[in-house]
Amino acid sequence: MSKKSAPSQNPVLFFVSTPIGNLGDITLRALETLKEVDLVVSEDTRKTGFLLHHFEIKKPQLPFNEYNERKQLPRIIDMLHEGKKIALVTDAGTPAISDPGFILVRAALEEGFEFTAIPGASAVTMALLLSGLPSHSFTFKGFSPRKSGPRKRFLAMEADAPHTLIFYESPYRLPSFLKDALEVYGDREAAVGNDFTKLFEQVDRGTLSALLALYQEKKAKGEYTVTIAGKRE
Repeated sequence: MSKKSAPSQNPVLFFVSTPIGNLGDITLRALETLKEVDLVVSEDTRKTGFLLHHFEIKKPQLPFNEYNERKQLPRIIDMLHEGKKIALVTDAGTPAISDPGFILVRAALEEGFEFTAIPGASAVTMALLLSGLPSHSFTFKGFSPRKSGPRKRFLAMEADAPHTLIFYESPYRLPSFLKDALEVYGDREAAVGNDFTKLFEQVDRGTLSALLALYQEKKAKGEYTVTIAGKRE
């Protein structure tokens, strides 16, 4: 039996994008949705609590993150069956994009619940635009494996791809990521960005070798987005 596509007329579940740094980037529709739902399911209730307080929204929260999402999922489904309207938010950006949310999408489809997404700010598209690299075609790869061997194999999957590549990386692994990327891709043009939309927003552009040298000396702080040029024909 084929599954029904998610209707958008009367959704009961909302995947709400939140600002990636600057609270002024939240959308009017996101605020309206958060005010109307019965429950906010949050990756981190403290961070979401700050967001809700800032906009004077009072709603109960339920934690939902990589450590407890499978345990919490049946509870959320039960509440949807009870007629509750629920919004899922993550710490920043769009739920389920390198963040919790995917298993809830699948469960909603299986149970036949109507759901929709409330779009908003995205580190992926900001990084692509600010990198100065070709933006007509790109692949978002998310976080790479933590260890060098699996990471190199992960990177090599796109070694011959002609489109721009976008990765997320932690400050602790950024130099080793750049080192492996240089080994796998050669000395391509790239950009490293962080603190998007914030006061100290920063983008470093150059070759992978130059960026590696920079971040071997520079202390990395915060989450990073790395954009790498595709293979030239």
